Amino acid sequence: MTTLQFENISKTFHNTMILPPIDIELQAGECYVIRCNKVIGSQLLKIINKIENPSTGSVLLFGENIENLRSVNDRIGFLYLDDATYTRMKVRNYLAFFRKLYGSKIDLEEVMQQIGLREWQSTKISKLTFSQVRRLQIGRLLVQDQPIFIMEEPEQNVDLETSLIIHRVIEELRNKDKTILITTIDLENALALTNHVYSLTDKSCKRIAVEEENEKEVERGEVAQPVKLEKIPAKIDDKIILFNPFDINFIESSEGVAQLHLQDGVYPCTYTLQELEERLRAFGFFRCHRSYLVNLQQVKEVVTWTRNSFSLILDDHSRSSVPLSKNRFEELKGMLGL
Repeated sequence: MTTLQFENISKTFHNTMILPPIDIELQAGECYVIRCNKVIGSQLLKIINKIENPSTGSVLLFGENIENLRSVNDRIGFLYLDDATYTRMKVRNYLAFFRKLYGSKIDLEEVMQQIGLREWQSTKISKLTFSQVRRLQIGRLLVQDQPIFIMEEPEQNVDLETSLIIHRVIEELRNKDKTILITTIDLENALALTNHVYSLTDKSCKRIAVEEENEKEVERGEVAQPVKLEKIPAKIDDKIILFNPFDINFIESSEGVAQLHLQDGVYPCTYTLQELEERLRAFGFFRCHRSYLVNLQQVKEVVTWTRNSFSLILDDHSRSSVPLSKNRFEELKGMLGL
């Protein structure tokens, strides 16, 4: 069942695109992660929570446009990165306060057990560690007992125990047919939570193609089937991410490993630079240097430093500079008809 849906929502401010068009349909019993920076993530959450309106499109909550709703807080629980707590209250009293506020009947003992704070239920919040406070905030979400939970950077700067607890809580929520939406800058944490991962920048919102690695084949040492030519694989832990070639700005070979440079990060590839050169030639990639492949569609300038020193400046956020060797410069000129 669809619980939350973004229909072509975008946000523009002073003719500057803050949020690109977003089309995502969220289902009950699933976790979705949007990989983005805090500014973009905060803007999205403000639109969902009716603090700001989108420039285009609609947000549907159980099929109804949220513009027609007085509030979404009776169906969505929000956890923000900078949420404050009442430090003078005790853990149990704090959770009981929010349970009463939302008219929930959820078992407090069960919640405190879930977040690992049962032993600290009589402790003042001011005495808790940073990670314990984060778990308490997760508990505040749980006592609301909403069908949808939205969290902003739930694992940022927390300890290992808290990360494990958060992952376990999310899995339990999925088993209860809850919908979970998370915004985070950390792709590795995102991939550990779910395969429903999206990359959101100020230019685009795209789903990250993820495949589970077949452990049995790896143990037997079997050769994996070659990926389709239109997707380039990168590996993080036991997940394989498949990137569209057109989303890759350039590729750098570092210590024998090909690193894919995209708008939202750098990812190690499972192919060598030479293999990538062969696979990506048809997509407009050019071997500009012995250690670099560049997407010519992303090149904005060719800079001449000296008679024998050249660089390519890319059209990305950081205006990346990629070296261009002298011999390749002449080849590039020929390709461009200069």
